[in-house]
Amino acid sequence: MLQFDTLIIGSGLAGLSLALKLAPHQKVGLITKKSILDGASGQAQGGIAAVLSEDDSLDAHIQDTLIAGAGLCDEVATRQVVSHGKEAIDWLIDQGVPFTRDEADGQSYHLTREGGHSHRRIIHAADATGHAVQETLAEKVFNHPNVTVLERYISVDLITGQKLGRANNRCYGAYALSCATGKVVTIAAHDTVLATGGAGKVYLYSTNPDTATGDGIAMGWRAGCRVANMEFIQFHPTCLYHPHERSFLISEAVRGEGGLLKLPNGARFMPDHDQRAELAPRDIVARAIDFEMKKRGLECVYLDISHQPAEFLQMHFPTIYARCLKLGIDITRDPIPVVPAAHYTCGGLVTDLTGRTDVAGLYAIGETAHTGLHGANRLASNSLLECLVFAQAAATSILSQPKLPHLTLPEWDESKVTDADEEIVITHNWAELRRFMWDYVGIVRTNKRLQRAASRIKLLHEEINEYYANFRISSDLLELRNLVLSADLIVQSAQQRHESRGLHYSKDYPQTLPDASHTILTPPNYNKG
Repeated sequence: MLQFDTLIIGSGLAGLSLALKLAPHQKVGLITKKSILDGASGQAQGGIAAVLSEDDSLDAHIQDTLIAGAGLCDEVATRQVVSHGKEAIDWLIDQGVPFTRDEADGQSYHLTREGGHSHRRIIHAADATGHAVQETLAEKVFNHPNVTVLERYISVDLITGQKLGRANNRCYGAYALSCATGKVVTIAAHDTVLATGGAGKVYLYSTNPDTATGDGIAMGWRAGCRVANMEFIQFHPTCLYHPHERSFLISEAVRGEGGLLKLPNGARFMPDHDQRAELAPRDIVARAIDFEMKKRGLECVYLDISHQPAEFLQMHFPTIYARCLKLGIDITRDPIPVVPAAHYTCGGLVTDLTGRTDVAGLYAIGETAHTGLHGANRLASNSLLECLVFAQAAATSILSQPKLPHLTLPEWDESKVTDADEEIVITHNWAELRRFMWDYVGIVRTNKRLQRAASRIKLLHEEINEYYANFRISSDLLELRNLVLSADLIVQSAQQRHESRGLHYSKDYPQTLPDASHTILTPPNYNKG
């Protein structure tokens, strides 16, 4: 049995930041499904939103966030995150993150603007901010003597008092499958933190990495945590449309720097949908693109920034420029074919302002959590800021708690299972799930579509639970199990919202209700004391 003071599940910005903040004070274990640099944080292009210029203000950033959130942002959580923005950026700079300097003076940092923001406040490292941040922090985590990194380990489930037959339902650690050996290890921890990201891979088309399978949300639900607002799945308006690129994101900053959305004939369409045109929030832009594609029978629309100088584009968007050029698209001359794709899970496990969930000893931070910041639609580049601020809040909470003695936890029991006979069941169910979620629970929804999805999810649940009970587990089975549960929570939440708000648009309920309310689902084993 492995033992740590804190076990962190996930190696995105939330997990790495927390590990570095805890490591000077205690022993930390960090497990990640692939390598430490795999995950959604490393793919973030645009940057991190924070109030860093004199002509900006905390109130302006808060107001922009509240407007994007369509009435469902928690104002206390929003102020907490925004007010700690500069502190979080200063910490990253101290760690050595190479943010892009302003060309004018070479000293201050260049700030860009993105959809929904009233000011330039996005600090970035060219167009590969996430990669720069993750590389910098990962090196420090790997080299810290108090941090043990376990790569290619996927969590099976949390170990709770309820599962151990104890009176309390505290979390005591987790079981994790080594993808290298196929063996399940038992990991005991005083505190366990879910930082596994979102559930984007529940959809056929997604900007998310393959690791985004809703693991933390599903494990937290099974452990007895409530989830909130799972119907709000953000579809990024501009994912590259190309047969050889399934999930390459074209950053929001391209539109922030003057990129225009056009039909195949070169005509703009965003001014017809919103007075903010290309700089409208993501939900509005994604729905507009979806509307134009369906109305005209298009496979994609086009994002054109070729009117900007070539040197400007090569300097500000080197990653996008190089990737597109490799595919035969010269963004200095050609428009970029784009389509919306599932991008961010705005809902998640209910937490307080320190990241604590309903289960004692269990925290959730980053995209896995519902903190109240994002409301019904996430404002661009607020996600990495949330990771940083809540990593600090969770660290402060964890370090303030008295340490309990470790329990001797039972080993994983495989005595009643056998090797799988037909793994085609997993691949078939995976493909079916992602296809019907895209068709029935996408950008525009109806009651009938949601009911169709719910019926299919019920059948998949039964097949997967039978498979899980009788055969040895694999990473593919664990991910599918978590994806189906995440899909179920999304559909249940969508069925409960009888209005259109933010990222949830229903043709049966096109109006927005005067009072905004959260969708909170409670698991059968919930026993908050």
